[in-house]
Amino acid sequence: MKGTLLKPYAYHVRNQVRKMAQRAVLSQEFICQDLVTTARETAFGQDHDFAGISTYDDFKRRIPIVDYEGFKPYADRIRDGEANVSWVGQPKYFAKTSGTTSGVKYIPLTRESIPNHFGSARNALFNYVAETGKSKWLDGKMIFLSGSPEMADTNGIPTGRLSGIVNHQVPAWLRTSQLPSYKTNCIEEWEYKLERIVDETINADMRLISGIPPWVQMYYERLLARSGKDTILELFPNLDMFVYGGVNFEPYRKSLERLVGGRLPSVETYPASEGFIAFQDSQQSDGLLLNADSGIFFEFVPADEIFDTNPTRLHLGQIETGVNYAIILNTNAGLWGYNIGDTVEFVSKDPYRLRVTGRIKHFISAFGEHVIGKEVEMALRAVADKHWVEVTEFTVAPQVSPPDGGVAHHEWFIEYAVPPSDPKVFARDLDAAMIQQNLYYQDLIEGKVLRPLIVSSVQQGGFREYMASQGKLGGQNKVPRLSNDRKIVDALLLKP
Repeated sequence: MKGTLLKPYAYHVRNQVRKMAQRAVLSQEFICQDLVTTARETAFGQDHDFAGISTYDDFKRRIPIVDYEGFKPYADRIRDGEANVSWVGQPKYFAKTSGTTSGVKYIPLTRESIPNHFGSARNALFNYVAETGKSKWLDGKMIFLSGSPEMADTNGIPTGRLSGIVNHQVPAWLRTSQLPSYKTNCIEEWEYKLERIVDETINADMRLISGIPPWVQMYYERLLARSGKDTILELFPNLDMFVYGGVNFEPYRKSLERLVGGRLPSVETYPASEGFIAFQDSQQSDGLLLNADSGIFFEFVPADEIFDTNPTRLHLGQIETGVNYAIILNTNAGLWGYNIGDTVEFVSKDPYRLRVTGRIKHFISAFGEHVIGKEVEMALRAVADKHWVEVTEFTVAPQVSPPDGGVAHHEWFIEYAVPPSDPKVFARDLDAAMIQQNLYYQDLIEGKVLRPLIVSSVQQGGFREYMASQGKLGGQNKVPRLSNDRKIVDALLLKP
């Protein structure tokens, strides 16, 4: 009965989402003013003269763009128990996430910012119900493949993974449908946890499955191996919804649909520990709707300027479609000028919809080509479709100094579920697709600075073994699509 009873609320949410989309720029102006006013007397506000901010130009002059390293002096003060550091009071939680140069990152979540995380996920799902009329997924069991909800204590502030924190915000009416159990969800070791999840769900009436695609794929494979069924829909005939985020779904689509036994309705989301940025608001339109009225003031920097001393900074009303931007957050959790490391591209301005194009630090530019995640994903998707290939996982790295003394090239490391029948033709077509995606790459190939790409096959389970060796198996961890060095690929176990 939940699906029927909650439909009126779903239509209410849908109306709110539409209003947000219509007033996005105005909402952003108001949020910017409200954030500055609220944080004026904090340590950060006083250090950066918030009292002198009345225009966006004032804002940009006073608030630098930083990554976590730049924010860390304030984060350390908050962790030490100091109040009113970058936001009023103290955080309600710390979202603990892995960093690169800074080690573990502690991202504050406040009472004001919590609705952004949980409310946005709710809005995405209920908006789907109102748009499609489909609500049967509410009447059965749901699984959210997430991190442990157990919290550590940091000077009185509960600390854990964002996905675990969100588990504490699930309302009572939904908790009765949620799997796995709290005890199972607290298991840290992914392989053991996955087996217990299968134990609890294999005979359940599963209606909704949510998680990062590669980890959902592992879950599906274990279910089929245990049950002896050919497809997930044989096991869960009422399965009606797939919710995903964190990585581009397309490289995994064929494998997941083969395991499922068909295409499931889906909703894409764009959550991060620093804020829930966007979600799919329409099954008919491309891109994700920017969460423009949820406590975050967004800025956008052309991606090729992000490491400049004085990069161009734009508010939402100044962006253009088709441009690759680094996304900058200012939030009611006390993040200011915060570069989360993602790049996005707007596909429309009415409403403001975007797609994630990659990571600032995940690119290949060994020769100035600046190949980004979107380009390799689109090239591989087109060629895999042409060759009836299914890809489990992949990453790309430059080979600047080939051991045989040959010409430098890009090397693709691909783990297949269904390999190409002719690997040489597959690699040739993939190179042609990359030439279409990136003009600089085309120039380097034509100028013989680079030779055509090489594809190396990764043994079955090779990427999982690599992630396990890094302590990043399961949960919200993702294999980088690109790197400008060979640290990742040198650690992979390759087929002879």
